[in-house]
Amino acid sequence: MHQTYDLLIVGGGLVGASLAIALNGHGLRIGLIEARPLGDPGQPRYDDRALALSYGSRRILESIRLWSNLADQIAPIRRIHISDQGHFGSARITADQARVPALGYVIPARQLSRILWQQLHQCADVTLLTPAQVVAVHHTPEQADITLRQHDQEVQLAARLLVAADGSDSTLRQQLQIPTTGRDYHQTAIVASITPGRPHADTAWQRFTPTGPVALLPQRAGHCTLIWTLPPDQHAEVQQYDAGQFCAAFQRQFGYRLGTLQRVGQRHSYPLRLSRAQQIVAERTVLIGNAAHTLHPVAGQGLNLGLRDLSVLVDCVLSAHHAGKDIGSPASLNPYQQSCQREHQRLARATDSLVRLFTSPLRSLQWARNIGLLAFDHLPPVKHAFARAAMGLSRPVVDP
Repeated sequence: MHQTYDLLIVGGGLVGASLAIALNGHGLRIGLIEARPLGDPGQPRYDDRALALSYGSRRILESIRLWSNLADQIAPIRRIHISDQGHFGSARITADQARVPALGYVIPARQLSRILWQQLHQCADVTLLTPAQVVAVHHTPEQADITLRQHDQEVQLAARLLVAADGSDSTLRQQLQIPTTGRDYHQTAIVASITPGRPHADTAWQRFTPTGPVALLPQRAGHCTLIWTLPPDQHAEVQQYDAGQFCAAFQRQFGYRLGTLQRVGQRHSYPLRLSRAQQIVAERTVLIGNAAHTLHPVAGQGLNLGLRDLSVLVDCVLSAHHAGKDIGSPASLNPYQQSCQREHQRLARATDSLVRLFTSPLRSLQWARNIGLLAFDHLPPVKHAFARAAMGLSRPVVDP
């Protein structure tokens, strides 16, 4: 059996599923390949991992008609507080200062995934190929030929454009032999839900410590998402703590701004690294989301950068499609290559520099960063420009 598509998306995660939804309704034949079987992710739980969406991501999700389905599941971030443990520097950013209703939003990953897959089932132009895995890829000047293994059978597919959206360990990127650059931070992030003793007041807290940044993000029902960055040896020790020991240890790092920390949910661990694909456009193939870049979570840009990739790619594909051009040609994909590669490089450098600056033991850098935080807090134009960049508002949003 040989099936032909205009576009095949490999990876049904948050970015891949959103891309399929964004392109639905324009007369394109779209296939979405996902290795995991279809299934109801279940009801939200206390210990769900949460994601931070920037205000710019809200605008992108509004443009592809997804935001209205998420609105009653999110917790807004209206204030951000940044501090450096044991030092005088601190800074605050508010939604009012940035002239937006919220600086960002927090949503459980499970809820976002469930809503996306519900929407996918209503997309007439999208064929769901799951569970399935790509076992071989071959390119011709006219199309990408893919061998897919599904239900113990091999299926031959073809597409004018192939999109790798299968995560930081992208199998498709490896099959295409696209190299990556980056570095291991030798840090692990522990993520969990936690209940503070005081209301979080829609505030996100970021604190830099000698072992790495810690953060608390507001959730619905008064909970917070905890992110605690540790070197491997300390991570191994902390993961052995019971709930009470864990709360007490994190309290010593974060302080008592939200009172005594109480209930903590299941802990998830994520090794941290910086990785960038050396090319994000290959022959009839583009890389998007974590397949193209993996950043340190210090600035919360991972998923948000992936959604900005999506916005640019949708514009390129639909512009070519509506003009009757080949959506997989170099000319059609060149704007994606130029725009996104520059932004990936800029954000990778910015987040990496931030990590290096705030983990350095050099006293001169400690003074410099704290003076910088104080200056930042007292310079509204600088703060406003930084907030707009962090919210992803430096680039216009495409309306498909």
